[in-house]
Amino acid sequence: MLFESVIFGPIKSRRLGISLGVNLLPATAKVCSFNCIYCECGFNFTDPKAHLPSLKELETQLEQTLERMVADNKKLDSITFAGNGEPTMHPQFAAIIDATIRLRNRYYPQTKISVLSNATMLHRPAVVAALNKVDNNILKLDSVIDATVKLINQPVNPKFDITKIIEQQRQFNGNLIVQSLFLKGTYRGQTIDNTTEKEVSAWLNAIDYIRPKLVEIYSLDRIPPISTLQKVDSAVLQQIADRVEKLGISTSVIQ
Repeated sequence: MLFESVIFGPIKSRRLGISLGVNLLPATAKVCSFNCIYCECGFNFTDPKAHLPSLKELETQLEQTLERMVADNKKLDSITFAGNGEPTMHPQFAAIIDATIRLRNRYYPQTKISVLSNATMLHRPAVVAALNKVDNNILKLDSVIDATVKLINQPVNPKFDITKIIEQQRQFNGNLIVQSLFLKGTYRGQTIDNTTEKEVSAWLNAIDYIRPKLVEIYSLDRIPPISTLQKVDSAVLQQIADRVEKLGISTSVIQ
C-alpha cells in the first residue's frame, strides 16, 4: 500500500487520533533506509519516474489542505510525517519541519506535529535539531540484538550498528517516544520472536539507558508483505509494558 500524494488523510490513527499524513517520499516507489518485513508499504523498490516532493510542493499542498479543513470546521489532532519510507531521508527535511510548524501555528495551533522515524538519520545534526522541534518525535527500536534487527528491519546500510542508534536516541535527553513492534513467525527459514526473555531483557536495558518520555508497544495490525508473520497476543504486550513501567517510564500498549 503506497501513499499516492504528499498530503493524505486525515485518517483515524491508533496512536495519534485524527491524523493528517505527510509523505516526503515518491508516490510511485518505496524508499527507506530499512526494509522491514512487516511494512504495510511492502519492500523497497525504485521507479525511474519517481521524484521527491519539494519544499514548495509540501507548503502549497499542506496550506491548501489546512485552509479547507478549517473552513469545514474539521478536527485535527496531528500532522504526521510517515508515508512511503523514511521521512528524515529527505534532503530538505529540516526546512520542511520549519514550514510545517509555521503553517500549524497559523491554522491549527493546538495540533501536534509527529514524525514516525526509524532513527537511521540521527547522524545528521539538522535532522536531530528538527526532531527536537516537533511535539512527537517517535523513533523505532524493535530489537537491540544485531541479528534480529537485520532479520526484521533489514537495514540498507551494510555498516548499520544498533549500538550507535541507541546512543543517538539517548542524545535527545528524553525528548522522544520509542515505538517498538513485537512479532513472531518465520522468514527465509529463520525463526522470528522478539518477545523472548533474551530479546526483552536486552531491549529493556536499552530503554532504561535511553530514558524516553514514552514507550509505545504494539504488534501487527495491517497485513504484512510476509504471510508467515504472526501478531503477538495483547497479554504478552502488556507484560512487556509492565516491565517498562517498573523502570519509571510511561508506556502505552497500542491495540
